[in-house]
Amino acid sequence: MPSRYDLDPEALARALEPALDGEPPYRFRQLWDGLYRRLADPSELQELPRALRVRLADADPLRPALSLAAELEADAGATVKWLFALRDGAEVETVLMRYPNRATVCVSSQAGCAMGCTFCATGQGGFSRQLTTGEIVEQVVWAARVARDSGARLSNVVFMGMGEPLANYGPVVRALRRLHGALGLSARHLTVSTVGVVPGIHRLAAEGLPVKLALSLHAANDSLRSSLVPLNARWPLESLAAACAAYAGATGRRVSLEWALMDGVNDTPTALEELVAFARPLAAHVNLIPLNPTPGWPVLGSPPARVAGFAARLGAAGIATTVRQTRGVAIAAACGQLAMRSATPARAGRGGARGRGGHLSGQTGDIWNLASGSTGPSPRPSRTPSSSST
Repeated sequence: MPSRYDLDPEALARALEPALDGEPPYRFRQLWDGLYRRLADPSELQELPRALRVRLADADPLRPALSLAAELEADAGATVKWLFALRDGAEVETVLMRYPNRATVCVSSQAGCAMGCTFCATGQGGFSRQLTTGEIVEQVVWAARVARDSGARLSNVVFMGMGEPLANYGPVVRALRRLHGALGLSARHLTVSTVGVVPGIHRLAAEGLPVKLALSLHAANDSLRSSLVPLNARWPLESLAAACAAYAGATGRRVSLEWALMDGVNDTPTALEELVAFARPLAAHVNLIPLNPTPGWPVLGSPPARVAGFAARLGAAGIATTVRQTRGVAIAAACGQLAMRSATPARAGRGGARGRGGHLSGQTGDIWNLASGSTGPSPRPSRTPSSSST
């Protein structure tokens, strides 16, 4: 059954005909505006008659898709990670990152992931199911409300959470259109990350929706990349480079290359030369990511001095490069890490992270551990963000 952010305006109006019977047409427009522009729960729309709000509260198409299972904070509250339970018990993660002049939310597109990338916590947990358009959009609405309540404005959405967005193509593209149209986010502030689903890249290029494309590259020779990203065996680097070039040509958007720096794996001089050779013909931007520690993956992230040196050498080679600020290590903010933790709720005892909410789903046997190894008491109950109008 669809949730409140699944349906387009025409379909939602039809689904709500019993509740809206006898109401003037502008009532539905007020409801749609309340859901998307004001980020409100229907029960809070005071411009609607009380009797209508009561009927809408009982309407199945307006039921929310997400239920908060856990909330963790780090970086003095600048990073917040949520674990959401879906109606069928599947769980997904969403991360809000606040910066001085913007807020970015990292959303999941699948419950779990089937790509099997060896260094990714989500891949270790396996694939559960696809998310619907509404389940994706509701993550953004939740984050936008929280950001607004803290005096910030959500400006960027990155599809870099759990799952491979281009393996859930239809719901993801519908979500992108809804975020751009109904929520009013600029297409240039929407980023889709992929490990290299080549047909999906070509399809996205033809959508007429010039969102940013980020390729999770991590290695620029087929042998190493196939060991890190198994999908590379199906669509190797030559076809991937051609797809990225086609995307940049069709959309006018420069492709970003994500490179999680791993100690002794892809931070070597040879790896750097291969990256330069891949990035230069694409005029791509390289985003270096110090690898978050992941249970079950023994390789550590590159030390800071090597990260800085790698970035400097890329810059000297004429490759536009950014080193991503590492956020939320204390709350396992890399995608999939929170969902793998123990079903026992926990809160950080030190290290600046706080936890709230219900259980933390898990497939490891341990309570979630901070880098310090500390655990703490059960989290406090979490509150739903305010949905008062701005």
